Amino acid sequence: MNIIITGSSGYVGSRIIDFLIENGHQVTGVDALPMHRTIESNAFRFIQADTTKPGPWQASLQSADTVVNLAGKNIFHRWTDKYKQKIYDSRVLTTRNIVNGLPEGKTMTLISTSAAGYYGSCGDDVLDETNGAGKDFLARVCVDWEKEALRAREKGARVVCARFGVVIGPNGGALSKMIPAYRLFVGGPLGNGRQWFPWINIEDLVNAIYFVMNNDDTAGPLNFCSPNPVRNNEFSKTLGNALNRPAFFRTPAFMLRLAAGELGDLLLNSQRAIPSRLVSSGFKFTYPHLPEALQASVV
Repeated sequence: MNIIITGSSGYVGSRIIDFLIENGHQVTGVDALPMHRTIESNAFRFIQADTTKPGPWQASLQSADTVVNLAGKNIFHRWTDKYKQKIYDSRVLTTRNIVNGLPEGKTMTLISTSAAGYYGSCGDDVLDETNGAGKDFLARVCVDWEKEALRAREKGARVVCARFGVVIGPNGGALSKMIPAYRLFVGGPLGNGRQWFPWINIEDLVNAIYFVMNNDDTAGPLNFCSPNPVRNNEFSKTLGNALNRPAFFRTPAFMLRLAAGELGDLLLNSQRAIPSRLVSSGFKFTYPHLPEALQASVV
């Protein structure tokens, strides 16, 4: 297959590129940032471009069998009004430009990232793909993000909106932000720690994307997260155990909001999301349980 990856320079994009090349596919990466490492393969080419703007990069979409859209500014940054606009534009405008650049009537697949943040904060409710959208900023971003992706159906494409949980894995992802605090003995739960935490190991995430890529029966929204979400308390304790560190340094909610602003509220959100449609489609997780997933991720 000829596969285009937007947002290819990030943690997930880099892992997917390696996997696809190893499995014999031709891959084109597109990103505003340069690749962080050289990929020595005739099966790979890279286009550096601002995907929030139309441009020559869209010509690569004409020959694609599959597009995996991972583009989006990192949300783990203080949310000023200016940065919130970047979060929105990097996702919604990029997706709009991808769909506008797709050929008419070609049999192809668009797998476009969304997030478990689509659901907002839902307490202890179990969330599958039938649940509606929340009302906070990230939920509104996800709604518009998915709306743009689903326009590709009008051109004949199969569209999957991949609602990612928090991605954990070695040498990057969410753990790269968490582990330093634990190594310094100041890691621990956020707020009261009772909020549900949807997560997925990077190996399962890559395998799930490839599974969906090759399974024409899957379309629409899919939760890309472990079938066993945990509360923040349990996640913190399990990560501490994996690092042989305590996890008793609790960050009170008011301090988190004071330090991180609106992002602090996001970190306190509760999303007990489960991958109902992935599981019912036959996908098998390598790391369905957190202890094994963290042991495989901590280096």
